[in-house]
Amino acid sequence: MHIGFVINSLASEDHRYTTVRLAYTANRMGHEAWLIPVDALAADPDGTIQARAHAADGKRFRSQESYLAHVRSDEGRHERVCVDGLDVLFLRNDPAADAGDRPWAQTSGILFGQLAARRGVLVVNDPEHLANALNKTYFQHFPEAVRPRTLITRDRDEIAAFVDELEGRAVLKPLQGSGGQGVFLVADEESPNLNQIVEAISRDGYVVAQEYLTAAEQGDVRIFVMNGRPLQVDGKYAAFRRVNHGSDMRSNMHAGGEAEPVKMDDELLGLVELVRPKLLEDGMFLVGLDVVGDKLMEVNVFSPGGLTTCTAMYEAAFDVAILDSLAAKVEHRRHYGETLTNAALATL
Repeated sequence: MHIGFVINSLASEDHRYTTVRLAYTANRMGHEAWLIPVDALAADPDGTIQARAHAADGKRFRSQESYLAHVRSDEGRHERVCVDGLDVLFLRNDPAADAGDRPWAQTSGILFGQLAARRGVLVVNDPEHLANALNKTYFQHFPEAVRPRTLITRDRDEIAAFVDELEGRAVLKPLQGSGGQGVFLVADEESPNLNQIVEAISRDGYVVAQEYLTAAEQGDVRIFVMNGRPLQVDGKYAAFRRVNHGSDMRSNMHAGGEAEPVKMDDELLGLVELVRPKLLEDGMFLVGLDVVGDKLMEVNVFSPGGLTTCTAMYEAAFDVAILDSLAAKVEHRRHYGETLTNAALATL
């Protein structure tokens, strides 16, 4: 299988990232894996999609760290490749990471992904629907039963009234963003700072105000969902609890959270079942669900992280399962051709 992983940049990748884990494992399995910076994509005059891409030279590596170091080095393969010739284009760049310095890059992966899909490449997650998920309004399309009470607005008075309804305790965050950036907890003793918090967040757009869930004190749960089902290998689920043992209310790994094993009980499995139809309809092959208590806090459809953590924690080959699923889709495409839409094929 020939697979390309679209990333923000080669320099910004970390050997612990899920994308590097997948590329490293693909290389070990004998697939041809390319890392493609989002700004390296191009549409040639003849209509073909090209990219300046980076790969290993065919060697096998003992660790993700040595793999990434080799790909970055002069010994790695650095070539202009035809994206049309790939079997799979995996969009793994995080638009939020480019919001500040490179806003033009936020939609680039999606737009080139749409072109590649029309030329017969399997693109995951489906780029047509990813365009609707560039900010947290996508979250509002999921059933109300799994969502905390939420207000999205730029009006300070509306936010203040909503916080009062919640008895002065709420979480405020920007509509766009990831990694726990710009997230504030408003408590009774902090309410005088509400205007300053709203002003700081609203400089960059809309404010999301949500009810504070007391279960957040035990951290949140990241669940990997593949093809609409919890990712599972040998009876083990790719899921973990993220806990911050300090004073920071954010449990996200980028904000100092620590990963702990979690048991997938009926409540968590039921929540995944409720969101499954929407994920399937939208061609969301691999996503990360962030759950607090019995509520869904975020649906990460771009670059859910933590797979390396899960693989080590449970000693389960979740990465192999993901790549095997993609290889099966490529085989389905070989038999069905263009009779299956990209979105349908993405979640078979």
